[in-house]
Amino acid sequence: MKNYVIGLDYGTDSVRAVLIDAGNGAELASSVHWYARWKEGKYCNPAINQFRQHPLDHIEGLENTIKAVVQESGVAPESVRGICVDTTGSSPIAVAKDGTPLCMVPGFEENPNAMMVLWKDHTAIAEAEEINTLARSWGGEDFTKYEGGIYSSEWFWAKILHVIRADEAVRNGAHSWVEHCDLMTNILIGNNDIDTLKRSRCAAGHKAMWHEDWDGLPPTSFLEKLHPHLAELRGRLYRDTYTSELAAGNLSAEWAEKLGLTTNTVIAVGTFDAHAGAVGVSVEEHSLVRVMGTSTCDMMVAPKEVIGGNTVRGICGQVDGSIIPGMVGLEAGQSAFGDVLAWFKDVLMWPANNLLQSSQSISAEQKQKLAAEFDQNLLRKLTEAAEAIPLTESLPTALDWINGRRTPDANQALKSAISGLSLGTKAPHLFKALVHSICFGSKKIVDRFEDEGVKIKKVVGIGGVARKSPYIMQTLANVLNRPIVVAASDQAPALGAAIYAATAAGLYGSVLEASQHLASEFEAEYYPQAEQVAVFEKLMGRYEELAKFMEG
Repeated sequence: MKNYVIGLDYGTDSVRAVLIDAGNGAELASSVHWYARWKEGKYCNPAINQFRQHPLDHIEGLENTIKAVVQESGVAPESVRGICVDTTGSSPIAVAKDGTPLCMVPGFEENPNAMMVLWKDHTAIAEAEEINTLARSWGGEDFTKYEGGIYSSEWFWAKILHVIRADEAVRNGAHSWVEHCDLMTNILIGNNDIDTLKRSRCAAGHKAMWHEDWDGLPPTSFLEKLHPHLAELRGRLYRDTYTSELAAGNLSAEWAEKLGLTTNTVIAVGTFDAHAGAVGVSVEEHSLVRVMGTSTCDMMVAPKEVIGGNTVRGICGQVDGSIIPGMVGLEAGQSAFGDVLAWFKDVLMWPANNLLQSSQSISAEQKQKLAAEFDQNLLRKLTEAAEAIPLTESLPTALDWINGRRTPDANQALKSAISGLSLGTKAPHLFKALVHSICFGSKKIVDRFEDEGVKIKKVVGIGGVARKSPYIMQTLANVLNRPIVVAASDQAPALGAAIYAATAAGLYGSVLEASQHLASEFEAEYYPQAEQVAVFEKLMGRYEELAKFMEG
């Protein structure tokens, strides 16, 4: 009998499952579930950067996608040997002692503070700054040093601190807090005591200041200076963490029945989507893997003997075993990548979504068709027009900080800006400037790694942007002045999660061995164009001048 594994990949808007042949990496079936409540904008307030999600969106997606791939593939239930969950992060949620999300406890059903605090939620900017100030001034260990030296409002402790200050009921009602990847793993194994869950090393090390040097999480003597409740909460969190090639448990009887599987299916320890994506393309030393979607996560691995006690400034953490067990995982990223272009599209779609809908000249059916046509074709037409504009033409300069800056040197309070506008500036010029901005932001990350002694010999692009936009990828190759290869898989994070699952199920001896058999091939390669590289160096100078002005 053949063996199969499932990778379950939770993104910002949807969850996708893939069922993989554990012998050769072939994808037999995939399924996507879009979050209904999230699509309605429930529990969110973009005006204050509040982005919350209801875990029922995730639980419904879990059931629908896995059932779909099992049924579509027709494989025998007992042949599905393992499942691994990857999610966005840091996306923590308050839970009761039995692991129930607090928003599913009576009295908290519609409370946004009891929902999952999504990675892109920036309501905790002040709390992040407070953590950074304390880390440098309290007279003890700087617990941010393995987090790049700057703690972000996108991360675990800042978000919890914000919520417990804002909502006494949630503070008193929560037994503990878990990352999204840990929550879904806990649900699958049917664990009724959250204190016993094997927590993700990825989440703990990169987002919660967990490190072996200080025996786990920051001590109560540090946390109590932020809030007495955090010191109390620490005892209900965790000390040990686990890498994702390990089993968290087996599929519970309840979920085995729901999904049409058996309790022999192993559930791996949860992980982050970007880390799984790097595994899905067989990340290796000196490779920078860019997971390119609404935001980016930039992943590298290095042997422990190479990194040693050195710390890389301004990134999103360096953690032993967070991507490949036995190596140090390094993470960076941009808070907005595809989101920058999506924002511009939304701006330009305003007439179609508003004026067109109130028109008396055409029928409701025609309005719907026209709006759909605009939505479908706008970015493609902008891309064609922008690509035709010569670099020698006067172009605006834009910053990619539309959702703050993640790396280098996290600062979520920063805003985007555009300079150099004139009466000759048209929509394609602005689009071209925005494409340049996300590529210049990428170069700042590459420069920081290399300035800190981490050499980059290969760049790998994965995700929707990498596969769908040759224009962006060619621009990026020119800006970075490096070749870029693009992974063939549409589902690299889910594939990486499946590789972890295959290892946890004992089908392979290590993640590296499993990735050699199962990882994605590459489908395209982009090379720098010498004549454009020189022009982009000058344009990069304008970007840096504008960035310096805005930050100052």
